[in-house]
Amino acid sequence: MQTEDLTKNAPNHGGKRQNSGRKAYYQEKTVVMRVPESKVAEIKAQLRTRPKDDRDKNIDLQPVEVRTALEIASIDSLTTDVAYSDYDNQEHRIDLNEYLIHNPLSTFVMRVNSHAMQDAGLTMDDEILIDRSLSAQHGDIVLALIHDEFTVKRLMQEKQKNGQAKIWLKAENADYPDYYLQSEEQLMIYGVITCVLKKLR
Repeated sequence: MQTEDLTKNAPNHGGKRQNSGRKAYYQEKTVVMRVPESKVAEIKAQLRTRPKDDRDKNIDLQPVEVRTALEIASIDSLTTDVAYSDYDNQEHRIDLNEYLIHNPLSTFVMRVNSHAMQDAGLTMDDEILIDRSLSAQHGDIVLALIHDEFTVKRLMQEKQKNGQAKIWLKAENADYPDYYLQSEEQLMIYGVITCVLKKLR
């Protein structure tokens, strides 16, 4: 009695194929670990690849120079029947120096160097005004200093069950991670962003 070789004409299915399967995100062995549910978002943010231009050791802060007062007519004081020659006679006028800058000696200009806050209206190369005399509050966009690196983020303060405040920095761009402070890290608020100088033309 002859036996038939079943492997001879067997279809070539199954088994590991070259370049198949999920591609490795990290170029090393990974491990499985259990973490508290409340820490998942924080840990994911720390592991997420951070764009190189998010934080910078060197920033260029330029002091503001209040030279001359520039007053322009307020839009609510203009009507369709007012001639251009009558603009100087309008009572309601705005001094741009006083409107944009409340503390000249503590206000600086800096150029935005990343897209981390673009959803908040701060795009690459925009110039922003930073007031160092203001006390930062929850929700303010700030210039922060961590590990000798500067970053512009939204300051978030959340009250915990133990009564202490959890402080973290929120990016306004899904491609950039939020920054959660570790217990040994110190956060310095260098100044509060008060204005974005954006030219539309």
